[in-house]
Amino acid sequence: MPRRTSRTTLDRLRTPRGFPGFLKAASVCLLTAGLLSPLSPAAVAYPAHPAVTETAGAPAAAAEDHCGGRCSDILPPGQNGNATLAQILLHQAFGTQPAHAEDQLGPYAKLATGYPSLTNDTIATFFNDASFGVPADQIASTVRPAGRGDVTIVRDKKTGVPHITGTTRYGTEFGAGYAAAQDRLWLMDVFRHVGRGRLTSFAGGAPANQGLEQQFWRNAPYTEADLQAQIDHAVAANGERGRQALADVHAYIDGINAYIDASDRGRYFPGEYVLTGHKNSLTNAGTIEHFTPTDLVALASVIGALFGSGGGGEVANALSLLAAQEKYGVAEGTEVWESFRQRNDPEAVLTVHDGSFPYATRPEQPRGRALPDTGSVVPEPLVFDRTGSAATARAESAAREAARAATTSARRGMSNALVVSGKHTASGHPIAVFGPQTGYFAPQLLMLQEIQGPGLSARGASFAGLSMYVELGRGQDYAWSATTSGQDVIDTYAVELCQDDHHYLYRGVCTPMEKVEQKNAWKPTVADGTAAGSYTMRAWRTKFGPVESRATVGGKKVAYTTLRSSFLHEVDSIIGFQMLNDPAYLTGPDAFRGAAQHINYTFNWFYADAEHTAYYNSGDNPVRAAGVDAEFPVWAAPEFEWRDWDPATNDARYTPSSAHPQSRDQDYYVSWNNKVAEDYTAASWGNGSVHRGDLLDDRVRALVAEGGVTRAALVKAMADAGVADLRAQQVLPELLKVIDGAPVTDPAAATAVDRLRAWVASGAKRAETSAGSKKYAHADAVRVLDAWWPLLVKAEFQPGLGSGLYTAFTRNLPVDEPPSAAHGPTGAHAGSAFQYGWWSHVDKDVRAVLGEPVRGPLARAYCGGGDLAACRDVLLTTLKEAAAKTPAQVYPGDEHCAAGDQWCADSIVHRTLGGIKHGAIGWQNRPTYQQVVEFTSHR
Repeated sequence: MPRRTSRTTLDRLRTPRGFPGFLKAASVCLLTAGLLSPLSPAAVAYPAHPAVTETAGAPAAAAEDHCGGRCSDILPPGQNGNATLAQILLHQAFGTQPAHAEDQLGPYAKLATGYPSLTNDTIATFFNDASFGVPADQIASTVRPAGRGDVTIVRDKKTGVPHITGTTRYGTEFGAGYAAAQDRLWLMDVFRHVGRGRLTSFAGGAPANQGLEQQFWRNAPYTEADLQAQIDHAVAANGERGRQALADVHAYIDGINAYIDASDRGRYFPGEYVLTGHKNSLTNAGTIEHFTPTDLVALASVIGALFGSGGGGEVANALSLLAAQEKYGVAEGTEVWESFRQRNDPEAVLTVHDGSFPYATRPEQPRGRALPDTGSVVPEPLVFDRTGSAATARAESAAREAARAATTSARRGMSNALVVSGKHTASGHPIAVFGPQTGYFAPQLLMLQEIQGPGLSARGASFAGLSMYVELGRGQDYAWSATTSGQDVIDTYAVELCQDDHHYLYRGVCTPMEKVEQKNAWKPTVADGTAAGSYTMRAWRTKFGPVESRATVGGKKVAYTTLRSSFLHEVDSIIGFQMLNDPAYLTGPDAFRGAAQHINYTFNWFYADAEHTAYYNSGDNPVRAAGVDAEFPVWAAPEFEWRDWDPATNDARYTPSSAHPQSRDQDYYVSWNNKVAEDYTAASWGNGSVHRGDLLDDRVRALVAEGGVTRAALVKAMADAGVADLRAQQVLPELLKVIDGAPVTDPAAATAVDRLRAWVASGAKRAETSAGSKKYAHADAVRVLDAWWPLLVKAEFQPGLGSGLYTAFTRNLPVDEPPSAAHGPTGAHAGSAFQYGWWSHVDKDVRAVLGEPVRGPLARAYCGGGDLAACRDVLLTTLKEAAAKTPAQVYPGDEHCAAGDQWCADSIVHRTLGGIKHGAIGWQNRPTYQQVVEFTSHR
């Protein structure tokens, strides 16, 4: 039977029970009644209305552009993320797509098979021109939103990207808000409700909806007063730039609300509002709520939690340390734990090649640890008073999964960057291929825009609803991008309870916890498969952050709380983005570093202009008390608090900018969420001898050694790594060395070995036999390795570790994350793969058994107890078991794929957040939004 996965109510907009038939019938009836005119998709993409002046006249003068036609970008599926009810009904009934809804998906998908023959001249086949402005013959429309005379929105024919040009700062930002609402109003509305923990009240009570809102609200259970206070703080702390940011926010929101009003009058608002019961399609009754500044804080809290907050997981770390100490004793158990943790592995691939940047390192004499008593940890419940048919096992499972996700340090980190200095390029100018991997959604979380106005000049991508500035993109003579860095800015404190379960000791005083509640109630809608219901989310907050779990420590009752440096500071980064968009400020790599220093989220930032490259690691890294180990919970006592910490505002002393990893004009930079620099500890496990960053580093290092690097060569390096199987390229050769120690006599095992060896020799790619074939060239070898790896890891390590410690370690780090994985931080059909797994552990262990040198080895040998012959038996036994598994067993199928369909199991599926869906594309491991840049001159 195919496995089932829960779907959100938003998913049900496309495939609820009986819904496709209803849509087709409804659309035919509407067509017959004349209420739905059979317009072409282009005709209803961005409809005009009385408050808008729309022409196809001459373009505004383009801003100064020093890219010389060598800037490109791509963002699937397409720019247009809004669809009217008519478009949704037509799409569901007949498969039609609104204009620009998926026109970037095809070129993006084709790179996976087309990159081997790529040249500089054919980059445009797979990427869009990212030059400033729109040529006159490529203008699709020119809009003056709300009839304003100080801003125009020009959209190009090819992609529909908005090019916003303003003569006043207010008008420019008004236009940015208006364009954002044109392209992403429904998505923006969804995520402002997610950030407030109100998604089910807004979009229905499907269990997965509940899980989504619980996951984010648990991390940021803010009140409305908290949201406003963050705006006030960001403005007050940043002088004139803070005041300008607030003015920009108000202008941006005015633009959003102007579009809401106009689309309401013109009745071309997103059709999802009708399908979820917020608007009546016949009478137009109902409202779409205006946006407010605090909505942007709620949106920012979701994005920050997803991509920019490294750390957490201290309780899980403590549990695995205790399991190791129980098995081996305190001293040896600690060393076993540290060897698996790999905090500062000497074999790890680095982004910054020179220099040491100590942060969150292992203290020689740890102080203040508050490790739980065995068996005492109980996760803090979040959901109460559940009613209705949604009070099912599926709903409870979603809640448990949200709680589990909140307690692990394994977070989404999927972006990559390849940057080469001009010393090694054919042109003498730096080249960069970089971008964020934000997942695949329909519509996309990001949106493209160009924004030109007083103090603003940039083109690129921004998160929908936060696009008052370009967040990742290019300026007049420079470009920038980011990857998730994941350094630890989240700590867990053990607050001792007093009086009852909701009072705790704060600096010696018994203090009540703050109760924050969010009540959700929903009604059945045409888009929902659940009956009416309700529940309450309840969070208990302390000075040290929200309560995550309860336990005893040395017999004392405690609550474990989670404190992150960005808590109550979700919008502080707005100043850094403002600087990145300001051509008067951003004049070179030093100014770039200055802008990145104002971003409090944990990111790697990369920069390139015509002469220089640069790198800077951002984030508010708290200065911890001497002896505090960031890996484990500590007591909530003054001597263990962050230095200069103010609990009222969650301000603290942070490490100075000079202590952050940074570099300028290094020969090359690569990043794929790997280790940043020597002695700089990432929160997540697995930054060891094998990491997917090696796939980039090997290729780029070879290009640099050869010299004469071109844009095409760097894109090819990225794309080649993007279809590689990390395990097969980096670990399988060592496994085959062990097996090759003697003849393989078992026929099934011998066949499997031969196929695996042939796959490695061919490059170990998960690549189609030909474009569109939907079959892998080495399908059997891929299937065998997918089946073998989890069996191998368990057989290799569980006998030595014992089942308890092995299970505890797998909670810290999943053993595998192939493209077809339906588990872990990314889930199925997510594109990103090979971020989390025991690649380094297998590699180091097998090399040790082979007698090869290993820097930073594991504390013990595990494969076959360290005996080479016994290790070989383990490998062959599990390989034979894996080879016997059928495709249907390895790829059991789901709502998207039939059992046994290997290509489909790997495929990327855009997760539907509205009424328009898109077909699956072949797997490739690359950023969602991506730039290719090579500037030819300076201002």
